[in-house]
Amino acid sequence: MDLNKQQHKGHFKLSMPVPAVHATIWLMIILIPVILFRNVKFDTGLPRGFFIITTIIHIGLFYLNVYLLFPRLLNRRFWPIYILFLVGIIPALYHLKLFMVNLADPQFVLTDTNKPIILFPPVPFLIASFIFIFIRSRLTLERKEKEKRAEAMASELKFLRSQISPHFLFNVMTNLVSLARTKSDLLEPTLIRFSEMLRYILYETNQEKFPVSKEIEYLRNYVELQKLRFGDDMDLRIDIQNGENDCNIEPMLLIPFVENAFKHGIGLATNPFIHIKLFANQKPLLFSITNNYVNANSSKDKSSGIGLANVRNRLLLLYGDRQRLNIKDENGIYQVELILDLKC
Repeated sequence: MDLNKQQHKGHFKLSMPVPAVHATIWLMIILIPVILFRNVKFDTGLPRGFFIITTIIHIGLFYLNVYLLFPRLLNRRFWPIYILFLVGIIPALYHLKLFMVNLADPQFVLTDTNKPIILFPPVPFLIASFIFIFIRSRLTLERKEKEKRAEAMASELKFLRSQISPHFLFNVMTNLVSLARTKSDLLEPTLIRFSEMLRYILYETNQEKFPVSKEIEYLRNYVELQKLRFGDDMDLRIDIQNGENDCNIEPMLLIPFVENAFKHGIGLATNPFIHIKLFANQKPLLFSITNNYVNANSSKDKSSGIGLANVRNRLLLLYGDRQRLNIKDENGIYQVELILDLKC
Protein backbone atom coordinates (compact mmCIF):
# COMPACT_ATOMS: atom_id res chain seq x y z
CA MET A 1 0.00 0.00 0.00
CA ASP A 2 1.48 3.28 -1.09
CA LEU A 3 1.36 5.52 1.95
CA ASN A 4 3.01 8.45 0.23
CA LYS A 5 0.06 8.65 -2.15
CA GLN A 6 -2.35 8.47 0.78
CA GLN A 7 -0.75 11.47 2.48
CA HIS A 8 -1.80 13.79 -0.40
CA LYS A 9 -5.46 12.82 -0.52
CA GLY A 10 -7.85 15.57 0.36
CA HIS A 11 -5.42 18.41 -0.43
CA PHE A 12 -6.35 21.07 -3.01
CA LYS A 13 -4.08 21.12 -6.03
CA LEU A 14 -3.89 23.97 -8.52
CA SER A 15 -4.77 22.93 -12.03
CA MET A 16 -2.30 25.44 -13.49
CA PRO A 17 1.47 25.15 -13.09
CA VAL A 18 3.10 27.54 -10.61
CA PRO A 19 4.66 29.89 -13.23
CA ALA A 20 1.24 30.36 -14.85
CA VAL A 21 -0.27 31.24 -11.46
CA HIS A 22 2.44 33.83 -10.82
CA ALA A 23 2.03 35.32 -14.30
CA THR A 24 -1.74 35.56 -13.83
CA ILE A 25 -1.39 37.35 -10.50
CA TRP A 26 1.14 39.88 -11.81
CA LEU A 27 -0.93 40.52 -14.92
CA MET A 28 -3.93 41.30 -12.72
CA ILE A 29 -1.83 43.68 -10.60
CA ILE A 30 -0.70 45.53 -13.74
CA LEU A 31 -3.99 45.63 -15.63
CA ILE A 32 -6.55 46.25 -12.88
CA PRO A 33 -5.34 49.81 -12.06
CA VAL A 34 -5.09 50.59 -15.77
CA ILE A 35 -8.67 49.45 -16.35
CA LEU A 36 -10.14 51.09 -13.25
CA PHE A 37 -8.46 54.47 -13.75
CA ARG A 38 -8.37 54.66 -17.53
CA ASN A 39 -10.71 57.68 -17.59
CA VAL A 40 -9.31 59.33 -14.49
CA LYS A 41 -6.61 61.97 -14.84
CA PHE A 42 -4.08 62.39 -12.07
CA ASP A 43 -2.06 65.53 -11.98
CA THR A 44 1.26 63.77 -11.33
CA GLY A 45 3.25 64.98 -14.30
CA LEU A 46 4.56 61.44 -14.83
CA PRO A 47 4.88 60.19 -18.42
CA ARG A 48 2.65 57.50 -19.89
CA GLY A 49 3.73 53.93 -19.21
CA PHE A 50 5.45 54.91 -15.98
CA PHE A 51 3.29 52.70 -13.76
CA ILE A 52 3.57 49.63 -16.02
CA ILE A 53 7.35 49.90 -16.39
CA THR A 54 7.98 50.53 -12.69
CA THR A 55 5.63 47.70 -11.70
CA ILE A 56 7.69 45.34 -13.86
CA ILE A 57 10.83 46.62 -12.07
CA HIS A 58 9.20 45.98 -8.68
CA ILE A 59 8.20 42.47 -9.76
CA GLY A 60 11.85 41.88 -10.62
CA LEU A 61 12.76 43.12 -7.13
CA PHE A 62 10.27 40.64 -5.66
CA TYR A 63 11.91 37.64 -7.37
CA LEU A 64 15.43 38.97 -6.79
CA ASN A 65 14.77 38.98 -3.05
CA VAL A 66 12.91 35.64 -3.01
CA TYR A 67 15.26 33.49 -5.07
CA LEU A 68 18.68 35.17 -4.82
CA LEU A 69 19.30 37.71 -2.09
CA PHE A 70 17.33 36.26 0.83
CA PRO A 71 18.48 32.61 0.49
CA ARG A 72 22.13 33.51 -0.26
CA LEU A 73 22.80 36.54 1.94
CA LEU A 74 20.66 35.99 5.02
CA ASN A 75 23.14 33.88 6.95
CA ARG A 76 25.82 34.35 9.58
CA ARG A 77 28.42 35.45 7.07
CA PHE A 78 26.58 37.80 4.70
CA TRP A 79 23.68 39.18 6.72
CA PRO A 80 25.24 42.70 7.03
CA ILE A 81 25.35 42.89 3.23
CA TYR A 82 21.70 41.91 3.10
CA ILE A 83 20.74 44.62 5.61
CA LEU A 84 22.65 47.18 3.53
CA PHE A 85 20.73 46.01 0.48
CA LEU A 86 17.38 46.52 2.22
CA VAL A 87 18.43 49.96 3.41
CA GLY A 88 19.79 51.07 0.04
CA ILE A 89 17.37 49.48 -2.44
CA ILE A 90 14.56 52.03 -1.99
CA PRO A 91 16.67 55.19 -2.59
CA ALA A 92 18.54 53.36 -5.38
CA LEU A 93 15.31 52.53 -7.19
CA TYR A 94 14.06 56.05 -6.55
CA HIS A 95 17.02 57.57 -8.37
CA LEU A 96 16.78 54.96 -11.14
CA LYS A 97 13.11 55.75 -11.78
CA LEU A 98 13.77 59.47 -11.55
CA PHE A 99 16.52 59.08 -14.17
CA MET A 100 14.10 57.15 -16.44
CA VAL A 101 11.41 59.80 -16.05
CA ASN A 102 13.81 62.64 -16.89
CA LEU A 103 15.06 60.63 -19.85
CA ALA A 104 11.50 60.16 -21.14
CA ASP A 105 10.41 63.72 -20.38
CA PRO A 106 13.17 66.34 -19.97
CA GLN A 107 10.50 68.85 -18.89
CA PHE A 108 9.45 66.70 -15.93
CA VAL A 109 9.14 68.57 -12.61
CA LEU A 110 9.42 66.72 -9.29
CA THR A 111 6.62 67.76 -6.90
CA ASP A 112 5.25 66.75 -3.52
CA THR A 113 2.56 64.79 -5.35
CA ASN A 114 4.72 62.63 -7.62
CA LYS A 115 7.70 62.20 -5.30
CA PRO A 116 5.96 59.61 -3.01
CA ILE A 117 4.67 57.80 -6.12
CA ILE A 118 8.26 57.33 -7.28
CA LEU A 119 9.78 56.59 -3.86
CA PHE A 120 7.50 54.22 -1.90
CA PRO A 121 6.08 51.49 -4.28
CA PRO A 122 9.06 49.10 -3.76
CA VAL A 123 8.07 48.74 -0.07
CA PRO A 124 4.87 46.69 -0.56
CA PHE A 125 6.67 44.47 -3.07
CA LEU A 126 9.44 43.79 -0.57
CA ILE A 127 6.87 43.07 2.14
CA ALA A 128 5.05 40.74 -0.27
CA SER A 129 8.31 38.92 -0.99
CA PHE A 130 8.90 38.29 2.73
CA ILE A 131 5.33 37.01 3.12
CA PHE A 132 5.86 34.72 0.13
CA ILE A 133 9.16 33.44 1.58
CA PHE A 134 7.51 32.74 4.93
CA ILE A 135 4.55 30.89 3.42
CA ARG A 136 6.76 28.88 1.09
CA SER A 137 9.06 27.92 3.97
CA ARG A 138 6.11 26.79 6.08
CA LEU A 139 4.67 24.73 3.23
CA THR A 140 8.07 23.16 2.53
CA LEU A 141 8.53 22.33 6.20
CA GLU A 142 5.06 20.81 6.42
CA ARG A 143 5.68 18.76 3.28
CA LYS A 144 8.97 17.44 4.66
CA GLU A 145 7.30 16.59 7.97
CA LYS A 146 4.55 14.73 6.14
CA GLU A 147 7.13 12.86 4.09
CA LYS A 148 8.99 11.91 7.27
CA ARG A 149 5.78 10.71 8.90
CA ALA A 150 4.85 8.77 5.76
CA GLU A 151 8.28 7.13 5.62
CA ALA A 152 8.13 6.28 9.32
CA MET A 153 4.62 4.88 8.91
CA ALA A 154 5.66 2.82 5.89
CA SER A 155 8.67 1.42 7.79
CA GLU A 156 6.52 0.55 10.79
CA LEU A 157 3.91 -1.14 8.62
CA LYS A 158 6.59 -3.18 6.84
CA PHE A 159 7.96 -4.22 10.23
CA LEU A 160 4.52 -5.18 11.51
CA ARG A 161 3.68 -7.10 8.36
CA SER A 162 7.04 -8.92 8.45
CA GLN A 163 6.23 -10.14 11.96
CA ILE A 164 2.95 -11.71 10.88
CA SER A 165 4.49 -14.23 8.48
CA PRO A 166 6.74 -15.94 11.07
CA HIS A 167 3.84 -15.98 13.52
CA PHE A 168 1.62 -17.68 10.95
CA LEU A 169 4.35 -20.13 9.92
CA PHE A 170 4.94 -21.10 13.55
CA ASN A 171 1.27 -22.01 14.02
CA VAL A 172 0.86 -23.95 10.78
CA MET A 173 4.17 -25.81 11.09
CA THR A 174 3.00 -27.00 14.50
CA ASN A 175 -0.09 -28.45 12.82
CA LEU A 176 1.99 -30.14 10.11
CA VAL A 177 4.29 -31.74 12.68
CA SER A 178 1.27 -33.10 14.52
CA LEU A 179 -0.16 -34.61 11.33
CA ALA A 180 3.21 -36.06 10.34
CA ARG A 181 3.68 -37.76 13.71
CA THR A 182 0.31 -39.48 13.44
CA LYS A 183 0.98 -40.33 9.76
CA SER A 184 -2.37 -38.87 8.91
CA ASP A 185 -3.80 -39.05 5.39
CA LEU A 186 -4.66 -35.40 5.86
CA LEU A 187 -1.00 -34.40 5.61
CA GLU A 188 -1.00 -34.16 1.80
CA PRO A 189 -4.09 -31.92 1.40
CA THR A 190 -2.82 -29.86 4.30
CA LEU A 191 0.53 -29.33 2.56
CA ILE A 192 -1.27 -28.29 -0.64
CA ARG A 193 -3.32 -25.68 1.17
CA PHE A 194 -0.23 -24.62 3.06
CA SER A 195 1.64 -24.01 -0.22
CA GLU A 196 -1.27 -21.90 -1.50
CA MET A 197 -1.19 -19.83 1.67
CA LEU A 198 2.58 -19.38 1.42
CA ARG A 199 2.17 -18.10 -2.12
CA TYR A 200 -0.38 -15.63 -0.78
CA ILE A 201 1.99 -14.38 1.93
CA LEU A 202 5.20 -14.25 -0.10
CA TYR A 203 3.93 -12.84 -3.38
CA GLU A 204 0.37 -11.56 -3.42
CA THR A 205 0.40 -9.43 -0.24
CA ASN A 206 3.03 -7.09 -1.71
CA GLN A 207 0.48 -5.58 -4.09
CA GLU A 208 -0.45 -1.93 -3.57
CA LYS A 209 -4.19 -2.62 -3.82
CA PHE A 210 -5.49 -5.80 -2.31
CA PRO A 211 -9.12 -6.94 -2.83
CA VAL A 212 -11.27 -8.25 0.00
CA SER A 213 -11.99 -11.37 -2.06
CA LYS A 214 -8.32 -12.40 -1.79
CA GLU A 215 -8.41 -11.98 1.98
CA ILE A 216 -11.59 -14.04 2.10
CA GLU A 217 -9.99 -16.78 0.00
CA TYR A 218 -7.00 -16.86 2.32
CA LEU A 219 -9.25 -16.94 5.39
CA ARG A 220 -11.25 -19.85 3.95
CA ASN A 221 -8.05 -21.79 3.18
CA TYR A 222 -6.86 -21.27 6.72
CA VAL A 223 -10.16 -22.45 8.19
CA GLU A 224 -10.22 -25.48 5.91
CA LEU A 225 -6.68 -26.30 6.98
CA GLN A 226 -7.75 -26.21 10.62
CA LYS A 227 -10.83 -28.32 9.88
CA LEU A 228 -8.56 -31.00 8.42
CA ARG A 229 -6.82 -31.13 11.77
CA PHE A 230 -9.72 -30.86 14.21
CA GLY A 231 -12.55 -32.45 12.22
CA ASP A 232 -15.85 -32.57 14.13
CA ASP A 233 -14.26 -31.88 17.53
CA MET A 234 -15.53 -28.32 17.43
CA ASP A 235 -18.60 -26.30 16.48
CA LEU A 236 -17.37 -24.20 13.56
CA ARG A 237 -19.79 -21.81 11.87
CA ILE A 238 -18.81 -19.47 9.04
CA ASP A 239 -20.97 -16.80 7.44
CA ILE A 240 -19.11 -14.82 4.76
CA GLN A 241 -20.80 -12.48 2.30
CA ASN A 242 -19.00 -10.35 -0.27
CA GLY A 243 -20.60 -7.82 -2.56
CA GLU A 244 -20.15 -7.25 -6.29
CA ASN A 245 -17.88 -4.25 -5.70
CA ASP A 246 -14.70 -5.82 -4.40
CA CYS A 247 -13.25 -3.26 -1.98
CA ASN A 248 -9.57 -3.00 -1.06
CA ILE A 249 -8.18 -4.00 2.32
CA GLU A 250 -4.79 -4.26 3.98
CA PRO A 251 -3.66 -7.90 3.48
CA MET A 252 -3.59 -10.33 6.41
CA LEU A 253 -5.61 -7.97 8.55
CA LEU A 254 -8.31 -10.41 9.66
CA ILE A 255 -6.42 -13.69 9.92
CA PRO A 256 -4.68 -12.99 13.29
CA PHE A 257 -8.12 -12.94 14.96
CA VAL A 258 -8.92 -16.31 13.41
CA GLU A 259 -5.51 -17.71 14.41
CA ASN A 260 -6.09 -16.54 17.96
CA ALA A 261 -9.50 -18.21 18.10
CA PHE A 262 -8.14 -21.57 16.91
CA LYS A 263 -5.13 -21.35 19.20
CA HIS A 264 -7.08 -20.70 22.40
CA GLY A 265 -10.54 -21.97 21.46
CA ILE A 266 -9.46 -25.58 20.99
CA GLY A 267 -7.91 -27.90 23.55
CA LEU A 268 -9.01 -27.75 27.15
CA ALA A 269 -12.32 -26.03 26.39
CA THR A 270 -15.46 -28.15 26.78
CA ASN A 271 -17.62 -28.16 23.63
CA PRO A 272 -15.34 -25.68 21.83
CA PHE A 273 -16.91 -23.41 19.24
CA ILE A 274 -15.77 -20.75 16.81
CA HIS A 275 -18.28 -18.55 14.99
CA ILE A 276 -17.02 -16.32 12.20
CA LYS A 277 -18.99 -13.62 10.38
CA LEU A 278 -17.74 -11.39 7.60
CA PHE A 279 -20.12 -9.04 5.80
CA ALA A 280 -18.22 -7.26 3.04
CA ASN A 281 -21.36 -6.68 0.97
CA GLN A 282 -22.17 -3.53 2.91
CA LYS A 283 -20.50 -0.36 4.08
CA PRO A 284 -18.81 -0.41 6.46
CA LEU A 285 -17.35 -3.91 6.48
CA LEU A 286 -18.34 -5.96 9.54
CA PHE A 287 -16.17 -8.79 10.84
CA SER A 288 -16.79 -10.70 14.05
CA ILE A 289 -15.44 -13.87 15.58
CA THR A 290 -16.52 -15.52 18.83
CA ASN A 291 -14.97 -18.48 20.63
CA ASN A 292 -14.86 -20.03 24.06
CA TYR A 293 -11.66 -20.88 25.92
CA VAL A 294 -10.25 -22.07 29.22
CA ASN A 295 -8.08 -19.70 31.27
CA ALA A 296 -5.44 -22.34 31.81
CA ASN A 297 -5.00 -22.48 28.06
CA SER A 298 -4.55 -18.72 27.57
CA SER A 299 -0.92 -18.48 28.69
CA LYS A 300 0.59 -21.51 27.00
CA ASP A 301 2.25 -19.42 24.28
CA LYS A 302 4.04 -16.20 25.12
CA SER A 303 3.97 -15.10 21.46
CA SER A 304 0.21 -15.44 21.12
CA GLY A 305 -0.34 -11.70 21.46
CA ILE A 306 2.00 -10.67 18.64
CA GLY A 307 -0.59 -10.97 15.88
CA LEU A 308 -3.35 -9.08 17.70
CA ALA A 309 -1.00 -6.30 18.82
CA ASN A 310 0.16 -5.88 15.23
CA VAL A 311 -3.39 -5.70 13.97
CA ARG A 312 -4.23 -2.94 16.46
CA ASN A 313 -1.23 -0.90 15.35
CA ARG A 314 -1.92 -1.45 11.66
CA LEU A 315 -5.56 -0.46 12.07
CA LEU A 316 -4.57 2.81 13.74
CA LEU A 317 -1.86 3.59 11.20
CA LEU A 318 -3.85 2.78 8.08
CA TYR A 319 -7.46 3.52 8.89
CA GLY A 320 -7.40 5.94 11.82
CA ASP A 321 -10.94 6.94 12.76
CA ARG A 322 -12.37 4.84 9.90
CA GLN A 323 -12.07 1.71 12.05
CA ARG A 324 -13.54 0.52 15.32
CA LEU A 325 -12.27 -2.57 17.11
CA ASN A 326 -14.25 -3.95 20.05
CA ILE A 327 -12.98 -6.91 22.07
CA LYS A 328 -15.01 -8.55 24.86
CA ASP A 329 -13.62 -11.17 27.19
CA GLU A 330 -16.25 -12.38 29.66
CA ASN A 331 -16.89 -15.72 31.37
CA GLY A 332 -14.67 -17.71 29.06
CA ILE A 333 -16.17 -16.19 25.89
CA TYR A 334 -13.86 -14.14 23.68
CA GLN A 335 -15.53 -11.94 21.08
CA VAL A 336 -13.96 -9.64 18.50
CA GLU A 337 -15.92 -7.17 16.40
CA LEU A 338 -14.25 -5.05 13.75
CA ILE A 339 -16.08 -2.33 11.83
CA LEU A 340 -14.01 -1.03 8.95
CA ASP A 341 -14.83 1.73 6.46
CA LEU A 342 -13.20 0.50 3.26
CA LYS A 343 -12.84 2.53 0.08
CA CYS A 344 -14.18 0.60 -2.90
